[in-house]
Amino acid sequence: MAVGPTTRRRQLGADLRRLRERKGLTLEEAGARVGISKATLSRYETKEGTVKWPAVDALCREYDASDEERLALVELAKGARIQGWWRSLADPIPESMNLMLTLEDEVVREDHYACMYIPGLLQTRAYAEAVHRASEVQCPEREVRHMVDIRMKRQELLDREEPPHIWCVIDEAALRRRVGGQDVMREQLRHLLAMSERPHVTVQILPFSKGAHAAAVGSFAVLRGPSRELDVVYVDLLGGGLFMEKPKELDRYRLAFEYLSAQALDFESSADTIHRTSKEL
Repeated sequence: MAVGPTTRRRQLGADLRRLRERKGLTLEEAGARVGISKATLSRYETKEGTVKWPAVDALCREYDASDEERLALVELAKGARIQGWWRSLADPIPESMNLMLTLEDEVVREDHYACMYIPGLLQTRAYAEAVHRASEVQCPEREVRHMVDIRMKRQELLDREEPPHIWCVIDEAALRRRVGGQDVMREQLRHLLAMSERPHVTVQILPFSKGAHAAAVGSFAVLRGPSRELDVVYVDLLGGGLFMEKPKELDRYRLAFEYLSAQALDFESSADTIHRTSKEL
């Protein structure tokens, strides 16, 4: 899979920190050697903001990086300036969605736990419209169409030559919550079944019979990057979402997803449950 700008930037920060620590230099010492401030170098390493590739080249030389390492990091620095398709949209989008689109454009796998609605990547247009209208009270119709258009555009990543693996554990409540009416729900459940047959999409249902579980707090997604240190957790909140990337937070949500997947029905039983639920509507 092609590596996108945000993953390039985050990988660059992690690698610069690794090389500096291998050399045994402090931020202040390393910055002084190449003529940049401690604050600037710290920003380079914490994956935020733009970077200047000549500075990266100079840092690599001070860190005694191999030519291969140095050239690779310079390319990362140059590539981090590329922007995604959503940056050219005429209408603005919320900052949390901007970050989600940026990260999602670069993942190799997404682990979703959904307790309220079917995950956005697997939604039909009619279902997505109903969800957005319910979530955003008094939202202008133009904005509804804009946000749903973005959601549909997001789904194109599933049709890539090398798509990310999408693994969804869906609470039974999301199957039975009638969003948009009977016809919309039936279409949505048929679509969910069809998507679950794709080789890179895994769908499991967590039935009511399992009782209390590890994610009673709500829906979340673990966005997995090319390496473990680039993973990010997204948690749904009212009016937006929260992104987390501290190791302890990541470990907590990775473990929660593994537990939920183990509790959920197997793939065949999950498909049977989706089919049966669609007949009961």
